[in-house]
Amino acid sequence: MSNSSRVSVSYADIQAAAARLAGIAHQTPVLTSRLIDEQTQAVVFFKAENLQRTGSFKFRGAYNAIAQLTPEQQHCGVVTYSSGNHAQAVALAGQLLGVKTTIVMPEDAPAVKLDATRGYGANVLLYDRAEAIREQVAQQVCTEQGAVLIPPYNHPDIIAGQGTVAKELHEAVPDLDLLLVCCGGGGLLSGCGIATKAIAPNCRVIGVEPQAGNDATRSFYSKTLQTVANPQTIADGARTASLGSLTFPLVLQHVNAMATVSDRQLLKTLLFLGERLKVVVEPTGALAATALLEEVVTAPKQRVGVILSGGNVDLPQLLQTTAELRD
Repeated sequence: MSNSSRVSVSYADIQAAAARLAGIAHQTPVLTSRLIDEQTQAVVFFKAENLQRTGSFKFRGAYNAIAQLTPEQQHCGVVTYSSGNHAQAVALAGQLLGVKTTIVMPEDAPAVKLDATRGYGANVLLYDRAEAIREQVAQQVCTEQGAVLIPPYNHPDIIAGQGTVAKELHEAVPDLDLLLVCCGGGGLLSGCGIATKAIAPNCRVIGVEPQAGNDATRSFYSKTLQTVANPQTIADGARTASLGSLTFPLVLQHVNAMATVSDRQLLKTLLFLGERLKVVVEPTGALAATALLEEVVTAPKQRVGVILSGGNVDLPQLLQTTAELRD
C-alpha cells in the first residue's frame, strides 16, 4: 500500500492530499450565526463537512488513499469496515477510480448509510456486532480476494486526507484561537491537529467524543491507550473501540485537550443546528458543536472553528431515539 511504511503523517502529506483532492472533493462552506456568536460570546465558524460528497469528511481520506494505490492494487480491489460514512466514502471513491469495493458493515448500521453505500456500487457484507469482530471479517475477505484493506482512520493517507478539512478552514478563516473537532477513531482529529499546528501554531485544538465512548479522552489524559467495548451512543460514527496505533500518538502530539458530551446534549444541538443554521447534521457530526453550544468548552471573545463532520441522518431512527430519551 502506498506510504504504508510511514509511521507518521506530516503537513506536507496534507498539502499533497489537498492537491490530489482538488476538483474532486467539495470545498465545503463555512457557516456563521449571529445568534450563536451572541450566545457563546465568541465568533464561531462552522466548517460544513455535512455538505461534503457522501455527506461527510470521510470522502477526503478514502479518495486520497485509494488514488495512491498502484494499478495492480487497484485491480485487486479494496476492502474496508465501517458503520457508514467511511463505507460510503470508499464506495464512491472506488466508483470514481474504477476500483471494486467490498464493505463490512454492522447489521444495525443506519439504513440511510447502508442504502447509500450500495447505491455507490459497493458489495456490502453485514455482520453481527455481538458475534463477530469487523476487522477480522475484513481481513478474511482481503485474504480471499487478494484485496487491499483501507481502514477507516488508522492509515497515513486517510489521516492526511482528513487533515485537508482544517487546512481549508484555516485558509478561509485566518487567526482562529480554537478549533473543535469530532473524534471517533481519531483520523479527523489527528489530521486537523497536524494542519492546525502547521498553519496556526497558537490555535488550540480540542477533540470531542460521546460520554459513553470516552476512550480517547481517557487515553489522552492517562497517556496510555484505553479501550471501550461497543459503546451505546447515538453518535454511531464514534463507537470505535479505541484510537489507532497511528492516531493516538498524533493526537497526543497535536491536540491540546479532549472533552465529552452526552446524548441528550447532542440531541439538543441537532435540533438547534437545524432550526438556526438550517443544516442537517448527524449525531457524530455534531459532537464538536455540542461542546461549544452546551458550554462544555467556553471561549469568550475568541475566534472558534467548529467541524460539522457529517450529515447522514437516519431520521426515523433519530426520532425514535429522541422520544426514548425524553421519556
